[in-house]
Amino acid sequence: MSFENKIKELNIILPKAPDPVGSYVATKIVGKLLYISGQISIDDKGELIKGKLGKDLKTEAGYEAAKRCALNIIAQANKACLGDLSKIKSCIKLTGYVNSSESFTEQPKVINGASDLIALIFGDIGIHTRAAVSANSLPLGVAVEVDAIFELN
Repeated sequence: MSFENKIKELNIILPKAPDPVGSYVATKIVGKLLYISGQISIDDKGELIKGKLGKDLKTEAGYEAAKRCALNIIAQANKACLGDLSKIKSCIKLTGYVNSSESFTEQPKVINGASDLIALIFGDIGIHTRAAVSANSLPLGVAVEVDAIFELN
């Protein structure tokens, strides 16, 4: 089954790949590697998912915010691959940043939202290495940001 069909089967609607809001590019292909800049948590209405985990948001809300970051990652990958996700050979790494209070320690559980969605859509080739990092603050006050590296065929 193609990744596009898997996305349809799961009733997932990919958002439009957001344009960068700073002095960088959203994606860059170097050799057979596709680098995707950090994608922030944006809900299905285009609103920022803001807040600090452990203060404003619970772990489950952070998990959902990380899933939204993963959807933007897939949208960026789709755009970089000119609408053909079969060009992806594997997901190599995700790095997730969690806007956290000092006492919050469940960053890995939050970033599982992104990891689980990537693995659900891409299957075995979606299994990746990862870092889940606490941040005192994230751009625009968002709850989560995730970047990615994919290998291309």
